[in-house]
Order: sequence, then C-alpha cells, then structure tokens
Amino acid sequence: MAREFTRVGVVGLGTMGAGIVEVFARNGLDVTAVEISEAALERGRVTLTGSTDRAVAKGKLAEAERDALLARVDFRVGLEALHDVDLVIEAVPEHLDLKQRIFAELDRVCKPEAILATNTSSLSVTEISVATSRPNQVIGIHFFNPAPVMKLVEVVRTVVTSADVVADVEALCERLGKVDVTISDRAGFIANALLFGYLNHAVGMFEARYATREDIDAAMKLGCGLPMGPLALMDLIGLDTAYEILDTMYRRGGRDRRHAPAPLLKQMVTAGLLGRKSGRGFYTYERPGSPKVVPDEYTPPAGDAALADGARAIAKVGVVGSGTMATGIIEVFAKAGYEVISVTRGAEKSAKVCETVKTSLNKGVVRGKLSETDRDAALGRITWSATLDHLADVDLVVEAVIEELSVKKALFASLDEICKPGVVLATTTSSLPVIDVAMATQRPADVIGLHFFNPAPIMPLVEIVRTIRTSAETSATARAVCATLGKTGVVCGDRSGFIVNALLFPYLNDAVRMLEASYSTADDIDYAMKLGCGYPMGPFELLDVVGLDVSLAIQRELYLELREPGFAPAPLLEHLVTAGYLGRKSGRGFRDHTRR
Repeated sequence: MAREFTRVGVVGLGTMGAGIVEVFARNGLDVTAVEISEAALERGRVTLTGSTDRAVAKGKLAEAERDALLARVDFRVGLEALHDVDLVIEAVPEHLDLKQRIFAELDRVCKPEAILATNTSSLSVTEISVATSRPNQVIGIHFFNPAPVMKLVEVVRTVVTSADVVADVEALCERLGKVDVTISDRAGFIANALLFGYLNHAVGMFEARYATREDIDAAMKLGCGLPMGPLALMDLIGLDTAYEILDTMYRRGGRDRRHAPAPLLKQMVTAGLLGRKSGRGFYTYERPGSPKVVPDEYTPPAGDAALADGARAIAKVGVVGSGTMATGIIEVFAKAGYEVISVTRGAEKSAKVCETVKTSLNKGVVRGKLSETDRDAALGRITWSATLDHLADVDLVVEAVIEELSVKKALFASLDEICKPGVVLATTTSSLPVIDVAMATQRPADVIGLHFFNPAPIMPLVEIVRTIRTSAETSATARAVCATLGKTGVVCGDRSGFIVNALLFPYLNDAVRMLEASYSTADDIDYAMKLGCGYPMGPFELLDVVGLDVSLAIQRELYLELREPGFAPAPLLEHLVTAGYLGRKSGRGFRDHTRR
C-alpha cells in the first residue's frame, strides 16, 4: 500500500513553485508554502491568488472551491516550518549549490520518514541527494509549466532511490490527476533532452541568418502542428533558463555539441534580453511579462505590396508528376484561379490523376468547403497532358516527380529547352539540393524550391528555397504565388532539410537513440512530448506515420551535408528499416499496427 500524504511542503514560490502549491491544494492536500523572506512570500501568495482568480473567472473553479483551496495553504518564511510534512518539493532556481544547501537543511529539519523531492528540470538528482543523509528518500518530481494545466510529471529516480519511494510518488501523481513517466537520472530527462537540442538548433539557424525568426517559428507551427515556434518558446521559457539547461545538459550529457548553447544565446542573456519576462528576447513585447508581441526593427513589412514587389505575373502553371503531391498541387492551383497544365508520363496516368483530383474536389463539396460551381470551375481550368511540350507557354512549372536527383536534373534540362524565357522553374524536393537541379539548366536564376507539405490542399505551409543563383525577382514571384494560394511561404537557403526537416528529424533521431539506450519506453517518450510539450504526436507515432525508410533517408542527407556527429542515423532506425519495419504502411514500425 502506498503511503498516505496529508501535508506536503513546497520550497520556492516563483511561477513553478506557486503552480505546484495550487496542484496539491486543488487535490485536497494541506500545503506548507515556504519562501526566504516576507517579500518573496507575498509575491508567491499574489501569484497563487491570481491563478485561482483566473480559474474562477473562466468557470474552471467555483468560488467556494477557490476559498477552500487557499485555506489549505499555510504561507511561511523559513525551512523550519517543514518539520512535520510527509513530502517536500523544492522549486528554487536551477543552481546546484543552492539546491544542495536547501536539501542539507531539509535533511536536518524534516522528520526521518519524509520524502525529499526536487523539481529540477536538468540538474543531477543524484548530486542533490548526496547533500543529505537519506539519499534513498530523495527523488525528482519534475512538473511542467504551468503546473495546474500540464498533465505530465517526470518521476526521476537515482540509483539509490528506494522502490517504495518511487511507488509512493507514482501513486501521488495519480491522485493529482497527472500522467507520470518514471525514468533514471540523466541530463534533461526525457522532455528537455529532446526539446532543447531542437531549440538550440533553431537559435543557431537564426544566428546564421538562414531564415527569419518569423519564418522559423511559422515553419514549425504550420509544418508540424506545434503549439509554438521554437524562438517564441525560448522567449516564454526565458533565455537565461534555457542557457542554464543547455549548459547543464552539455556538461552532463557527454558534451554533445548540439547542446552547447549557441553563442547568440549567451550574448542575449548577458545583454539582459531574457524573453517575455524582460520584455525582449528574440521578439519584443509590449512590456516585461506581457505575451503580446509588438513590432520592432526586425519585423518584416506587412501587406500584399511587400510580397508582390518585383514579382512576375503568373497566370498559367504547369505541374509535372502523377503522385500524391502532384495531384494535391494541381488542386491547390486550380482552386486558386490559375490555369493548370498537368503533365504525366502517359494517358493512363493522366486519367488516374484526373480522377484523384475530381474525387478530392467532390469531397470538398460534400464537406461544405467548396461549392459545386467552384468545383466545376476548378476542373475547367485543368488541362491534362502526357507531353512536356505543352509547357511551352506557361509562366511557372512545379516539378513533383520521384526524389531522385538524376531524374529531376534530366527533367529540368528538358524544361530549359521547352519553356519560354522568364519562366519560374520550381522543384518540390524535400531533401535534395536545389542548386544541383538549377545547374542542369542554363537559367539557374529562374530556379527555386517550392516545398509543399502533404496533403497540399490542407497544409498551409510552403518552404521557398533560394539557391545562391536564385534571383530576387524569382524569390519575389514565389512569395507572391504562395500568398495567392492562401499559403504561408517561409524563405530559407538551399541547405539539407530546409527549415522543418532540419529541425524535426534530428529530434526524432534523438528519440530513437533514447529508446535504443533503454532509457525509457516508446510510450513514455511519446507521452512526455505530447503532455509535457504539447506536441500533437509523439516522436514514435510520427515516425510510424512518416515511414521509417523516409525518415532514415532524410536523416542520412542531413548527416552527409552537415557532418554533425549527433545527426548520424540511430542504428536502431537503420536496423528496423533493414528488417522491413517501415511504420504504418508496412504494418509494423516502432509499434505493431496489424493488431489495431
């Protein structure tokens, strides 16, 4: 039987500590909330009352429940007040020496059977525990911010943490309505170990001026369905906090270069640009602590005029290819009012593409997203062809053929001979170098990448990929076309993975490595990222959907181009692909889909 906790203590009443107090008190536990001074105690009280008042205003908490919740909290100055608690959780700043001093004092103050817990997100629970004479009763209980809302708790055991203590804490998490994942003491645990490498990579991308902050954030929100872009999330977390977590993970986690904080991050912290809490980080905010972003000197100009500046007029579009992406792109352009010529390798394939487009448009009518008149008009704008010669008078060609460089280069060489001067030639490649395709023509200034996401009619993002030979006029044309399609175009350089895949797939590869090392299970890793970070899918769910073979191919391209050791494909991923476990499409990947 798990022990019954009646009174718990919380040390540190900042945003996280006050949130933890609220979680405990909401669930009927008496809480002793401790701070270092009366002023700090009052700030914690204000934070707690503000949070509960907002919950009442939103109808999520009755006034009587709020009053009862607050009545369960005893605000005190000094650790001596914790002498009779059953469990105490520390939520002070992420400094090892500070935490060790607090735990040494808690060891002296608290009754012998009390559990001592830390909410650290990156420091070694083991190093904290050795400051006490009871390391077997020390454990990590890592809540996520905001604690009253976020469902995940990482329960971190050291090599000497008692099994009874782990079981008691797991039962407590269940009582609190939280989903716990129990893991060993390793730098970053699950969520931060996977999250912060990705965030640091995004900072490096911005620092190198590979893409704007707005485009990096939009790419990950729209391309991956994430609740926030990486740079906006860094501002929310606090750049100083992010720096400390990355630095700790770098020192404790084998000195992986991807966890070495980006130089820009250190510079911004030194300059006091800490994110929302200081009023400025990667973005500028209305005031310190405000979530409202205001324009600054880096904000791009808004409006259609800025998009259209220097753009060529596009009326007729050619789409080459017969796969899922090609049919989606045909539909997108036709619905947007463009005249479209679809070119495939034969009449049979053209008929198949035509039927697929008709079926998709009919579904739009059935779902009320498209009128019958608009459907018929869209179909009427499409010409079906089996010869490239019919592209002689188009203004834009979008290639969507197989991801083989030799095939694409041969196609672009043919387009170079057939198309009139000034035509924009676009490739939808998701991983191949656009410059290699461009140099197969005599007009590399007119070649650009337009990476649509699947399914093209639904996904709002297009990556606009400029090579070092792409003209400003071609880039402006691509941006204007994306705007006309109702898509968000994000501009980046011609580098493997562009924005989305370059940030997404190393994170997925890291998750595979974590599983491979038996640090946690696929289910717990997926739970951690969905519940702790708000991701729509866990990494293993996503890998099975994308296809392990596709994921491996993209990761290999990233590794070959960037030569970053941490990007080398995880051996487990390679073994699964070799075994034919490719994900949902083969019935088995990281999970068995034949039984579902």
